[in-house]
Amino acid sequence: MARTGDFVHLHNHTEYSMLDGAAKIGELFEQTQHLGMPAVATTDHGFLFGAYEFWKTAQNYDVKPIIGLEAYLSPGTHRSDRTRVKWGDGVIGEKDVSGGGAYTHMTMWAENTAGMHNLFRMGSKASLEGYFYKPRMDRELLQTYGKGIIATTGCPSGEIQTRLHLGQYEEAKKAAGEYQDLFGKENFYCELMDHGLDIERKVKADLIKLARELNLPMVATNDLHYTHQHDHKAHGALLCVQSNSTLDDPNRFKFGSEEFYLKSAAEMRDLFRDFPDACDNTLAIAERCQVEFNEAASYMPRFPVPDGESEESWFIQEVEKGLHYRFPNGIPDEVRKQAEYEIGVITQMGFPGYFLVVADFITWAKEQGIRVGPGRGSGPGSMVAYAMRITDLNPLQHGLIFERFLNPDRVSMPDFDVDFDDRRRSEVIQYVVNKYGDERVAMIVTYGTIKSKQALKDSARVMGEPFATGDQLSKKMPPDAMGKPMPLGDIYDPKSSRYSEAAEMREYVDADPRLTEIFNLASGLEGLKRQWGVHAAGVIMSSDPLIDIIPIMKREQDGAIITQFDYPICENLGLIKMDFLGLRNLTIISDCLENIALNKGVEIDLETLELTDRAAYDLLARGDTLGVFQLDGGGMRSLLRLMRPDNFEDISAALALYRPGPMGANSHTNYALRKNGHQEVTPIHPELEEPLREILGTTHGLIVYQEQVMAIAQKVAGYSLGQADILRRAMGKKKKSELDKQYVNFSSGMESHGYSAAAIKALWDVLLPFSDYAFNKAHTAAYGLIAYWTAFLKANYPAEYLAALLTSVGENRDKLALYLSECRRMGVTVTSPSINESALTFTPVGDDTIRFGMGAVRNVGSNVVAGMVSAREEKGPYETFADFLKKVPMQVCNKRTIESLIKAGGFDELGHTRRALVTIHEQAIDQAISEKKGSQAYETDLFGSANMELGDSLSVSVPDLPEWEKMDKLSFEREMLGLYVSDHPLQGLERVLAHHADRSISSVMGEDGPADGAGITIAGMITSLQRRVAKSSGNPYARAEIEDMAGTIEVMFFGKTYQAVSMILAEDLVVSVKGQIDRREDGSVTLKAMDVVVPEINEDGNAGPVVVSVSAQRASEHLVMELGRALRAHRGNSDVHVRLLSGDKIELLRLGHEYQVSPSPALFGDLKVLLGPGCLEL
Repeated sequence: MARTGDFVHLHNHTEYSMLDGAAKIGELFEQTQHLGMPAVATTDHGFLFGAYEFWKTAQNYDVKPIIGLEAYLSPGTHRSDRTRVKWGDGVIGEKDVSGGGAYTHMTMWAENTAGMHNLFRMGSKASLEGYFYKPRMDRELLQTYGKGIIATTGCPSGEIQTRLHLGQYEEAKKAAGEYQDLFGKENFYCELMDHGLDIERKVKADLIKLARELNLPMVATNDLHYTHQHDHKAHGALLCVQSNSTLDDPNRFKFGSEEFYLKSAAEMRDLFRDFPDACDNTLAIAERCQVEFNEAASYMPRFPVPDGESEESWFIQEVEKGLHYRFPNGIPDEVRKQAEYEIGVITQMGFPGYFLVVADFITWAKEQGIRVGPGRGSGPGSMVAYAMRITDLNPLQHGLIFERFLNPDRVSMPDFDVDFDDRRRSEVIQYVVNKYGDERVAMIVTYGTIKSKQALKDSARVMGEPFATGDQLSKKMPPDAMGKPMPLGDIYDPKSSRYSEAAEMREYVDADPRLTEIFNLASGLEGLKRQWGVHAAGVIMSSDPLIDIIPIMKREQDGAIITQFDYPICENLGLIKMDFLGLRNLTIISDCLENIALNKGVEIDLETLELTDRAAYDLLARGDTLGVFQLDGGGMRSLLRLMRPDNFEDISAALALYRPGPMGANSHTNYALRKNGHQEVTPIHPELEEPLREILGTTHGLIVYQEQVMAIAQKVAGYSLGQADILRRAMGKKKKSELDKQYVNFSSGMESHGYSAAAIKALWDVLLPFSDYAFNKAHTAAYGLIAYWTAFLKANYPAEYLAALLTSVGENRDKLALYLSECRRMGVTVTSPSINESALTFTPVGDDTIRFGMGAVRNVGSNVVAGMVSAREEKGPYETFADFLKKVPMQVCNKRTIESLIKAGGFDELGHTRRALVTIHEQAIDQAISEKKGSQAYETDLFGSANMELGDSLSVSVPDLPEWEKMDKLSFEREMLGLYVSDHPLQGLERVLAHHADRSISSVMGEDGPADGAGITIAGMITSLQRRVAKSSGNPYARAEIEDMAGTIEVMFFGKTYQAVSMILAEDLVVSVKGQIDRREDGSVTLKAMDVVVPEINEDGNAGPVVVSVSAQRASEHLVMELGRALRAHRGNSDVHVRLLSGDKIELLRLGHEYQVSPSPALFGDLKVLLGPGCLEL
């Protein structure tokens, strides 16, 4: 018999009941142990995301973990049936089937390991086969997989209690009896809860009556959603995050009490003092439940080998075949030796199958014409991988080390990350699924956690504060360190190593009690799981069906199968991850090589390309690397100009050094200066100069790579490379006890090689800090190869490369503008789309011209482009507008499509103005469609076919109309293409813009642009302007898009700034704006305007229009004459637009050149006197 103080909480929602459970697993176990309870359960909603972590965390406490689930069940229907079910009469406010008739609830626990895997199977199939708002099980699943499961009647949303709420006692009793039969009498309990809620009290008597009639044992639970009672505030805020409401909203989703915490055994026994056996049964259930995860298992996918072969024998043969492929003129001795050594390690560690699987899907991809990257991560350090064409770098040639990838002294899974052409990555994944079985392959789940800055923003929002409050508060946080934000708990913790950095944050919070309240609430939200997602590249592959190992689920949007455990857990359980990454730059390379073949008739094999092209290195040395892989940032271009690369080693070094760590130590500059003889190369210690010359010679005496750290330990301390890799890892982790141990071994090794104590200390003192940021050379060499390829292509085939580059960013207007500017700088002309020369994508024509892709034109789809291209290839070029309409298939003859092509310049070569074609295109298309249909009917009747080509009957008369004014023409072009192509309104104003700006807009928008809060000045043209009134304050403000020759930025005008400039702001106005950068976490950048200047522009340009609003009722002849006089009194170069207001209609009139003005306060004063104070408002 249990002691009266004992109790086990069996119904608990951890942080994995996302945006509903606020109990962090570690805190839950800590409090459970503190209360002296022997066990605790997890029963998260519908999914088993946290099962392993719950079990693993328990090993740090003297508390038994119980793995459970609060499952969703279909309401008596098959799990695949998506019919909504109602058991009641539909009375408003009546408790009925949850989810609008979609599901009920049931609490379950795994009694043993077999039961846990049955729970995994049911949880998986609930998602795979039963999802309807929630993953739903049904009685069929319970019948099939119910063994080893203990279940209950559940919470008030369970089937039994729902029936009781509806007064359906007999139906409730029948359902309980059925579940009792399904699970077994000893495995089905009547669950009692008491949180002081009416919904519980209403059915309590009937629930107890039912239990006694069926002889159901009772079990007491507390529907825990947070660990401590004081956590109810943070939990309420979490529910507001879920429902997008605020804490002061009376109708918000909330729990009806503050009792959903980890109560003590005394509290629970007092609450259920009338049912002591219900409390005793919590202990009985806990004693029965005992599960284990198998962390020693291995589910390496099995590669299908020919009969008579094993994976090992086939692997050895494949390596041998690959060596002969890589070295057709004979395999060098050092290559043979390295390959045999690696084969021994790989077979000893049991990984031949892994190499065979990876080589197989890479080989398949290459055979399908899918471009594959040369490698990434530490994989390129393997000669075997090079032989099997998994990677494309000879590791010996580049000084790469196998043990950095696979260390025989430290057992760990190999991990090849493979890049594919971004467009075709899914084909490779599908190949793997088809070959190894969809039940053995899955994507990998990830979990989004509420981090400190987001917690502050969420907290401010749910407390009803404006967005700016949370945004400003989050920006007071210290900057991230090594990509990790400072936890809120460290802000006020003097023991934190970053405490001093948070002084401004503390001062800001302490100055306002409301901010203190926001901060405290945010502290409760920080670290909770917010949502699940899918790993961008990772795919799990298994030898056994995944559903028998871990819980899985299906993403409803696309049917993707996903693990419920993240990758570190999958790896702990013996599953293998393959990374299939999509790399846009491989897509660019593929398109470029195709462009070169089509435009120049030259076939280029990058695999055999020498790394010595002078034009490529000259381009790098000039820093002309916009669009070159990994080398196109502004800071990187500056480094390249300083470094002046002239060999491949320099490219690899640039990638390794242009990172925060090395840059903080000024290593990037030191490398560049030493390379070019501007800084002396000093040895670490005189005794080490000669021994380390070979290792550090290529990097001018600097330690740049992790492989160098390993090679140094091998050279001077006698380490094996496996031991050296362990040393490298220990240095990176900075664990003192491990470092002290390593130093003893390192120093004794150097002593035995004859080095002095001074030399040993000097080397250790250099190695230790540098291990923080020494980089993996295998990765930089592999990515350096892609960088070299792209530099080679840009330098030698600029039109073809830039066309591929433009195609790759077709959806990104900012990038398009940036690369169009680069085309202009390189003397490559990008012309408007052409119905006779353009394809779907950007197309190079000759040496210095690129045709805009028709697929990038608004309202023009790929099927339309395909129809136009096939028609001209089959029937010849389009000679007239009528000829075009005759030749193209029916799907092309769409009025909106043709109008878009006209406005984009697609028909310019036919000799008509765009304005003229827009005038007649609808009538012409109607005629063409009519005649095509008639022709189709005739041909079908006569021959049973449907050839829709017209004869000479289609006649289109195009009027001789002058073209639109330049600004109108360009505006239409920009509307259709997203940017200006044939010309630019700012063309010729580059000097004016440069004079009034301290940096270009493209440099502001880049990843290495100015930091948040920085003050800058930009200049450009307002291409979009929206005036708004803030809902909270009622104050007016404006949002504008300002564009220069290479970029666009959003600019916000608030408060006094807006009041001062509101009269002059107008679309097409050229302005210089001084402001403050607002760089948000999602990567978006805006500028908060502080001052606006309208530049003086000479007669070669135009400063933009002055927009005047006039009521149509007031527009008398006299007023129009007076307006003309006022405008002529302020002659200048700015156009004047008159907005004629008539009710809801607005007519925009553009006045002639004789009314151009010079914007000035005097002009605006005259206009306001004449037309009223609001005449200059939009």
